[in-house]
Amino acid sequence: MNPLIRSDKFLTWFAPGLVGVLLLLAWEVACWHLAVPDYIVPRPSVIATTLRLDFVILMKSLWVTMQITFMAFVLATLMGTLIAFVFVQSRWIEISFFPYAVLLQVTPIAAIAPLIIIWVKDTMLALTVCATIIALFPVIANTTLGLRSVNPGLASLFRMQRASKLQTLLRLQIPTALPYWFAGLRISSGLSLIGAVVAEFVAGTGGQGAGLAYQILQAGFQINIPRLFAALFLISVAGIALFVLMLLASKRAIGHWHDSEATTET
Repeated sequence: MNPLIRSDKFLTWFAPGLVGVLLLLAWEVACWHLAVPDYIVPRPSVIATTLRLDFVILMKSLWVTMQITFMAFVLATLMGTLIAFVFVQSRWIEISFFPYAVLLQVTPIAAIAPLIIIWVKDTMLALTVCATIIALFPVIANTTLGLRSVNPGLASLFRMQRASKLQTLLRLQIPTALPYWFAGLRISSGLSLIGAVVAEFVAGTGGQGAGLAYQILQAGFQINIPRLFAALFLISVAGIALFVLMLLASKRAIGHWHDSEATTET
C-alpha cells in the first residue's frame, strides 16, 4: 500500500473529509428521493445556495459573534491561568476557592444571562461576560491539574538543588502544565463560541449588532429554514476552525518535545 495513504497525517484529514462528503451526499439524495420540503429539512445544495445569496448578511453576523468569542476566550485564558497559578501556591487556597470555580461550570448561563445583561449596560460587554463565564472553568481546572502533575523525582531534584519557588515554577511546573493548559484552551475555545451564541439568544440583539444567533431566531420566525441551516453551518465551521487553531498552536509549542503530541508514521 502507498505509504502516503497509510500515514497518520493523510488519515487525519482524508478519513473525516470522506465521511463528511458521504454524509452530505446521503442527505442530498434522501431529501430529493423523499421529496422533503425545504422548510422542513433543506438539501445541502439549497443551503449552499442560501450561503451564496445571503453571504454578506451572514458574514457580518459571523463577525459579530466571533468578536464576542475571541474577547471571551482571551479573558477566560488570562483569568483562568492566573487563578490556577494562585491555586497552586497553597493547598488551602485551592480547597477554599475551587468549589466556587465549579459553580461556573454547573450554573446554567441561560439562567443568569438576563441578570448580566441588566447589570451591564453595554450589550457587547454583557455578551462577552456571559461567554467568559462559560469558557473559564476548563482553563482553571486543566491548568491547576497540570501545575500539580509534576514528576515527584524531578520535584525532589529541584529541592535538592535549592531551587527557588520561582525557578521551580518557570522550569518545572509550567513546562509540565503546558499540555494540560492547551487541552483546556481547546475546550475553552469551543465553549467561548457556545457562550457567545447562547448569550445572543438570551439578549435577542438585532440591527447592526446582530450575531448569528439573531439570524437563527429571525430565520425561524420567518420560516426561512435554509438560512437557519446556513447560520448553523457557519457556527459549526467556526467551532471547528477554533479547535484546529488550538491544536496547531499546541503542536507548534510542545510537539517537538512532549510525548502527548508525538506522532508515529506507520
